[in-house]
Amino acid sequence: MSKKHIVVLGAGYAGLRTVKQLQKKNLDIEITLINKNDYHYESTLLHEVAAGTSKADKICFDVVKVIDDKKVRFVKDTVELIEKDQKQVKLASGQTISYDYLVVALGFESESFGIPGVNEFAYELVNIPTAERALAELDKNLANYQHSQDPKDLSVVVCGAGFTSIEYLGEITNRIPKLADKYKFPANQVKITCIEAMPKLLPMFTEELSDYCVDVLEKRGVEFIVGTPIKEIKETSVVYEQNDELKEVEAHTIIWTTGVRGSSVIGASGFDERRGRVMVNSTLTVPEHEDIFMIGDVSAVMDEASGRPYPTTAQIALAQADVVADNIEATLKNQPLTDFVYQSKGTVASIGNNNAIGNAFGKNFKGFIASAMKKGIVDKSLLQVGSPSVMFKKGKFDFYH
Repeated sequence: MSKKHIVVLGAGYAGLRTVKQLQKKNLDIEITLINKNDYHYESTLLHEVAAGTSKADKICFDVVKVIDDKKVRFVKDTVELIEKDQKQVKLASGQTISYDYLVVALGFESESFGIPGVNEFAYELVNIPTAERALAELDKNLANYQHSQDPKDLSVVVCGAGFTSIEYLGEITNRIPKLADKYKFPANQVKITCIEAMPKLLPMFTEELSDYCVDVLEKRGVEFIVGTPIKEIKETSVVYEQNDELKEVEAHTIIWTTGVRGSSVIGASGFDERRGRVMVNSTLTVPEHEDIFMIGDVSAVMDEASGRPYPTTAQIALAQADVVADNIEATLKNQPLTDFVYQSKGTVASIGNNNAIGNAFGKNFKGFIASAMKKGIVDKSLLQVGSPSVMFKKGKFDFYH
């Protein structure tokens, strides 16, 4: 009897963790991991690269450093289509790879919501190249002010006020004074505006923590415009609606962090999806396709308490990966599959260096303690998807800077 072939698509938190767990089980299987890059990046830290407070190589590590090449074949290629009835995956190179069981963990893409000008004029934060482009644009504009004296060079608009937006604002407001010294522009003339369609900021936190975060950022010069949907992105401005009136904020640096969707491969492959996410069974399999597991940003798991799908986070992706690895083993051994049951361990959002807000263990935290917790979470993630050596090389162990 030939070995069963397990194919994993994506080397993000969900995909790489699944492979790590599978290769530890010593099953008589073949494992193929397909990813468009030969590295894994900590997507929860992209805002640091975009703000210039971390280098890209600090939040990345090579995939081959954490997989066992005697058990896992790594294919660097881009997934174009999943042909679920034929049980095969088509790649950009023209190669087709067949599978017995498939784990889809293709990650997220930026969501424009059909707003004009987003793709042309805004800078998204979804991977290393986009984060580096956003950084280059920010630094170019700030440096240019010395010659242009154009206020738009000192104006930054962040579209959206979700996790990534807030953490990006925390980083750039910490960095502006250093950039002012470097590029010789007046720091007190920098204008940073955050525009959010929802009326409440950071609804996943208590009002006390949300207010603390907003207060910190406002004291650093951030202006929040909330309850105002964005209508258009122009080359040098953002158009939003307030009290039934269209208004504009001019800026040369426009950062788009309004939300994400699952990979477009999901829809192209004919799955029943919404914004690139498939509502999966309790065992994380796809309805009517029990040979396909779908996890991470491309899966939707219902939270019975709220009646809505859980938010897609690194924490839930890692938990899903562990269940999928166990369920693949159970399937091969003709044993019952385990239902995915999620219990959040808490949530922490950084506000730049040495400051953060968070809740964990039923308690709220803010300031330095929350910041230390955030860095600890990063280190744990590097251990879960990487290895001890990766964690010690890439981790955050200086809790004071």
